[in-house]
Amino acid sequence: MTEEKCPQLVDYFVVAGLAPGGSAPLDEEGQQRGCRVVEPVTDLAVIARGLGEEVPEGFTCIEKTQGGHPAELSAGLINNPHMYLCYRRGHDKPPILELGVLYEGKEVVKQGWYMIETTPYSRSASLSSGGPATHRTFLTYRRAPESQALHTLGVTDISLLLPSKGEVAPHTFCRVEKNLNTGIWGPALYLCYKRAVAKANALVYEAGLISRYPEADVESFPLPESVPMFCLPMGVTVESWPLNTKYQLPVFSTFVLTSACGDKVYGAAIQFYEAFPRECLSERQSVRLGLVSVVDRRPITNRTLQVKKSVCVLSHWPFFTVFQKFLTFVYRYSISGPHVLPLEKHISSFMHNVPFPSPQRPRILVQLSPYDNLLLCQPVSSPLLLSGASFVKLLQNLGPENACVLLLAVLTEHKLLLHSLRPDVLTSVSEALVSMTFPLRWHCPYIPLCPLRLADVLCAPMPFIVGVHSSYFDLYDPPTDVVCVDLDTNTIFQAEDKKPLSWRSLPRKQAKMLVNTLTNLMKTLEKIYTTGQEEATLEFLLTDYDLIYGRQKQLELEIQEAFLRFMSCLLRGYRTYLLPITQAPSDRTTDCSSLFNLQGFLKSRERTHQKFYTQLTRTQMFTQFIEECSFVSDRHACLEFFDECVQKSDVEKPEEVRLIDLDEAHSGEHTVFIMPPEEPQEPDGSECPTHYSYETFPVLCMDLFDRPQDQLRVPTKGSAPSSPAPRRTKQEIKLAQKRAQIYSAVPDMWSKCLLGHCYGLWFIYLPTFVRAESAKVRALQTAYEVLKHMETRKVVLPDEVCYRILMQLCGQYGQPVLAVRVLLEMKKAGITPNTITYAYYNKAVLESKWPSTNQGGRLRWAKLRNVLMAVAQFRQPIRQRQKSGSVGSRTGQDIFTCYLFFTIVCKNKWPPGPRDTVSRKAVDENYNNVSPPSRGSLAGKLQQLLTPTRHRVSGRRAASVDARRSGGENGPVPEQRPSRKAQVAESLLKAKERLYNATSEVRGQHSSLSMGSDVDLPDTTNLAFPLRKSWDTNQEGAGLEVLMSSCSLCRSCNSLVYDEEIMAGWTSDDSNLNSSCPFCSTTFVPLLNAEICDLGPGSSVGGSPQVTVAYLSPLVLRKELESLLENEGEAVLAQGQLLDSHSIIFWNMVWYFHRLGLPSNLLQLVRSSPLTSENSAVRVRLLWDTLTPDTDHWPPLYILWRIHSVLRWVGMNEVHKGITLFLETIAKQPGTPKIQRSLYREMLFLTLAAMGRDHVAAFDKKYKAAYQRLSGSLGREELRRKRAQPPSPKAVDCRRSFLLPLEC
Repeated sequence: MTEEKCPQLVDYFVVAGLAPGGSAPLDEEGQQRGCRVVEPVTDLAVIARGLGEEVPEGFTCIEKTQGGHPAELSAGLINNPHMYLCYRRGHDKPPILELGVLYEGKEVVKQGWYMIETTPYSRSASLSSGGPATHRTFLTYRRAPESQALHTLGVTDISLLLPSKGEVAPHTFCRVEKNLNTGIWGPALYLCYKRAVAKANALVYEAGLISRYPEADVESFPLPESVPMFCLPMGVTVESWPLNTKYQLPVFSTFVLTSACGDKVYGAAIQFYEAFPRECLSERQSVRLGLVSVVDRRPITNRTLQVKKSVCVLSHWPFFTVFQKFLTFVYRYSISGPHVLPLEKHISSFMHNVPFPSPQRPRILVQLSPYDNLLLCQPVSSPLLLSGASFVKLLQNLGPENACVLLLAVLTEHKLLLHSLRPDVLTSVSEALVSMTFPLRWHCPYIPLCPLRLADVLCAPMPFIVGVHSSYFDLYDPPTDVVCVDLDTNTIFQAEDKKPLSWRSLPRKQAKMLVNTLTNLMKTLEKIYTTGQEEATLEFLLTDYDLIYGRQKQLELEIQEAFLRFMSCLLRGYRTYLLPITQAPSDRTTDCSSLFNLQGFLKSRERTHQKFYTQLTRTQMFTQFIEECSFVSDRHACLEFFDECVQKSDVEKPEEVRLIDLDEAHSGEHTVFIMPPEEPQEPDGSECPTHYSYETFPVLCMDLFDRPQDQLRVPTKGSAPSSPAPRRTKQEIKLAQKRAQIYSAVPDMWSKCLLGHCYGLWFIYLPTFVRAESAKVRALQTAYEVLKHMETRKVVLPDEVCYRILMQLCGQYGQPVLAVRVLLEMKKAGITPNTITYAYYNKAVLESKWPSTNQGGRLRWAKLRNVLMAVAQFRQPIRQRQKSGSVGSRTGQDIFTCYLFFTIVCKNKWPPGPRDTVSRKAVDENYNNVSPPSRGSLAGKLQQLLTPTRHRVSGRRAASVDARRSGGENGPVPEQRPSRKAQVAESLLKAKERLYNATSEVRGQHSSLSMGSDVDLPDTTNLAFPLRKSWDTNQEGAGLEVLMSSCSLCRSCNSLVYDEEIMAGWTSDDSNLNSSCPFCSTTFVPLLNAEICDLGPGSSVGGSPQVTVAYLSPLVLRKELESLLENEGEAVLAQGQLLDSHSIIFWNMVWYFHRLGLPSNLLQLVRSSPLTSENSAVRVRLLWDTLTPDTDHWPPLYILWRIHSVLRWVGMNEVHKGITLFLETIAKQPGTPKIQRSLYREMLFLTLAAMGRDHVAAFDKKYKAAYQRLSGSLGREELRRKRAQPPSPKAVDCRRSFLLPLEC
């Protein structure tokens, strides 16, 4: 078994910025293309033109609204002073950050805000009259602090709106939701403004790679060359700052890359500024940055030079919060110091020593330094794929209605452009958009954070989802056919010539349910959500983390569940319109129109929403979804989960149904601590000096990194690539567990549930069996017959694995017609194939070679072959008669020959050969018929003596060959038969002496029976007979014989518990090995015993090897078998190590397969094992009783007793007298007899040995009636104390369902 690394948390660490060799400018001299530099607004003023006031110098007056109407602020006043708003741009002051409106008397000015009370000419700047019935209205604003004048979101544009004239806020503008016109007439007037980053003088370059770790590419995931562009999407900027500028905090951003195979790779980066040397700039560049005066070229010393840089990690897991904390720590480590350890030690420690959270270690606390730590938790176990989506941020930034509008846009494949000034929000919301349409998958261009260099994708003639920084609109205008979504202002902008998207275009009932659910969740979100939780302390991480964020995590799932419920209702019933491939494929077989009944699906939907469904079915997403449902794909588990959601949602009130059930089985409180790198010490034990300090973020030195350690290596998990048996998905396992829990409480269903898992075991083994057989097609036909027989027996299958495996094997061995028959058999059984089974079926019929449609030549050759074989059949009896010299029975042979010839030539059929007959009998007959026991056993002698008219003998071994030969003859058959009651009594009386002789042969000289009573007890202290230790060497085909028994001893009450009672005591837990004792209700682990004996001549009497393993329920055995195949591959089932290393699984499989008469090659492993001495034929016999009865306890009645009196009462249908006789006999014995078998079991085995297996069902009825009769006289509790109660209905049903192939 090989080993590999567990899932790597971080794949690469990247430093991006100006490449060492120099980066190319985005345009000549580093100027941005199409640059529209707009200075921020620094001053506001209100003027009254009606009073003669003019626009101040340097100010711009807003005279028109967006629609070209007059922009008077005082239109509602009686004495209109014609007031207008003016603004001034510049860099001489800190920019204005926000605008507002204040109603005096109703509210007060907020801290940090300023109110425009007067005009530049010292008149009142109130926009209302301010009379007694009205309040005065003023404009307010908030300015950035002096130290934060750069890189802040300042106001860059202002506009006024008249909604009554149809005016709306321009794209990227924020609207102040307060009416400026508070007068009694005039239209409502609103203020809106645009915010952008207040930039300094800058040169912009293309981002390049500075350094990376590791240097060599990971084989499964090479480092993409475009990573630096995504780390710095707006390019690398070299900027000139004033000296008093406050240091800028790092900006966190995330992005998503898609590999060639479709896998997502998540990136987390922080952008920061560091000092840049002036010597690296040319004179022209220095002039552009304001570092040199334009006239005399003198250096300007009151400015600093900064360059933007980024550090990034790439991972296949979207742990964005964890990565942000780690990158922040790395950045802070680089700007502080000096340090003892280099920065590289911390990076390698995080990448190599922090394991991926798993069920064994669900919480990982990483101590980065004495003051920095982070907590890494196992992702929520859900059938949905893990992504970087944040549905909470989606709902926060868009609201319920706009979220539904974007759902409509994604379902109809519109061009979507998301933009925000927060780069990390772009990725979270974009991921949520492509996740909320599950199971439909977005296949068009998808770039959550698009670099400026790749902005040309917005002109692509295809649908896309692209996210950009809002500063993109400072440079370019978006295309007219793109739907722009501003996440900062929650506005959706579309071209005016198109009908705006509305969530009401969605199906009415489902859309209304979705909006109502999201509205309620939005209210809950506003109550509980708090930002800026401090997580630096260790106490918070260990105590308050789950308390603070547990509800947010639950809310995230509830929002996701709302969208999943909508999609389930939207596509309800889609599987009924899938068209399976039932004939030889053609060129159009794989077209969506051939795989899906599109018109039938559309007709089943509401007529009022036909337009929406027509648009949906024409999308690439829907077409790909149908193909994924029809053929094998890597999304089978997800699609099967969606089918289950569709089934759950098909109720009257789907909003009350939970669709996502969290798997809490793997959650735990176990926390693993990861310590920071250990600091070295001097030889004398003192601390090492601090050598490492950095002026800028360093270029990584590979020699300072630590090598990966081996503690993260774990065994490889995953099925062998060549394994044709698909594993059960988590949903199938969970559904099987739920069904088992339900059936365990229903006696007549529990046995059928166990039986279904037994057949599932055999079908899991079927690929190994077929591979070992030379006649592959015949083996597949046998499996098909097993399926038909399962339907006849009404077996309750826990899943579709039986059908699925056979379908896949049909495809593997080129039997498409048989695959179609399996599908029809599946539908006949009332089972609708799920996504996985349906895909493997289509794969089998599509990729296999179908038989030729021209059968003429083949039929003629088949007829010629049949004629020749018929002639051979004619000659065969003639040769036999010639050899034997017999001329009798000619008439019968001639009739048979004529019939054979008619069958072969006319019907073009050939009777099955000997091997076919055996194979068919193994499938058809062994299920319902029990093979007759061999003649030589004691039970056989008892049956011959007591019921001489029936030729049934038991298959148990006798004590010796001589005893078998002397007692094996049958008695004469009487010519006249009286009534059945008289016949049984007469047979019992006549058999008395012969029965005594037969039992004496077994007991030998150790038998000491008291002749004074009909039922006597021997001296059990001197029993030393070789029970079941001898062999009949005259048996045909002598070789190895394996005797197996599941009879187990309960150590608590010293009672033997038999097979059906063990089955009834099993639970539905597939990890529980215990069964419960029917007598004392104690749980115990039942055992399965096997004894391998040599039937050949000259074999030793003693020394037969015995094997004892745990007897597993089919549910537990299936789980263990699937785990074995997952870890070691399917080939282990055909190797000898299965018997040695996995003996429990091996012997349990042998037991169940032979119990049901299912063919297998497991016995070939017994022949080649060290347990046997030679290579010979092996046969298995399943015993009901123990292999070796304990001679220190009460011996079984069917072996040692003269039981004619008990049998007489049984035969006379007076079982209660037999029970009374047994109890009276025990009471007469001195001391307390050690009885292991219950009274029912003693009498059952006695009846079975004496009268045959056909009497078992009748005996159960008689015994139950006798027990009810004796309960009135002796008491039910007294009978239970003496273990005289019959088996439970659950146990009886288990025996009935598994039939009775066991020998006594």
